[in-house]
Amino acid sequence: MAGEVPDLHAQERTGTGKGAARAARREGMVPGIVFGGDVDPLPINIPFNKLLKSLKAGRFKSTLFNLKVDGHDDVRVICRDVQRDVVKDLPTHLDLMRLRRTTKINLFIPVEFINEEECPALRKGGVLTVIRNEVELVVTAGDIPETLTVDLAKLEDIGDTATISDIEIPAGAKLTITDRDFMICNVSAPSALKSDADDEDEDTDAAEVPVVGDEEGGEAADTESSEE
Repeated sequence: MAGEVPDLHAQERTGTGKGAARAARREGMVPGIVFGGDVDPLPINIPFNKLLKSLKAGRFKSTLFNLKVDGHDDVRVICRDVQRDVVKDLPTHLDLMRLRRTTKINLFIPVEFINEEECPALRKGGVLTVIRNEVELVVTAGDIPETLTVDLAKLEDIGDTATISDIEIPAGAKLTITDRDFMICNVSAPSALKSDADDEDEDTDAAEVPVVGDEEGGEAADTESSEE
């Protein structure tokens, strides 16, 4: 489960609109907005380097933060969107939503795969194929799970799969998809083995194709008759 809530430091941004946002970027800041919680939206700036470091660390959009802004009470927030430059893929704006610890939210939680070395199916030469590396859950803001775990040691044979029913969902969390037991990963045969099997199938099919004119003088007899 989630541990201590990390702090996220920001400054209140004076002015709104594109002009103020461009000015913030020139000063090495990323403009943003804090909304929700039955209070007015709060425009903020976050230092570009600190935000970029947090984004690279991963799970930024599924982490509950304690937002600290001078002149304002601390508030729990979660990121709902990060806008990026279409060319450089660098953050240009972010949206933060105020939360209470008891607030229910939808989040994509990353899937962790453990015991790969102890997986019998992989020991037999199988290849792990990940279908979903994250799963959407409805969670309580104060108890966001860090990961969901798949134990690969339970996959014994090539062709075995792990589905969502094989994952223990943390107490208080719920799946957003409940109408099917969707797949998380599988262990398939190596591509080389697949190619060999395909070649064998093609050879078998070719051997079963009858040769025209090879039965009881079929085409050869007709040819001789026409020449006469």
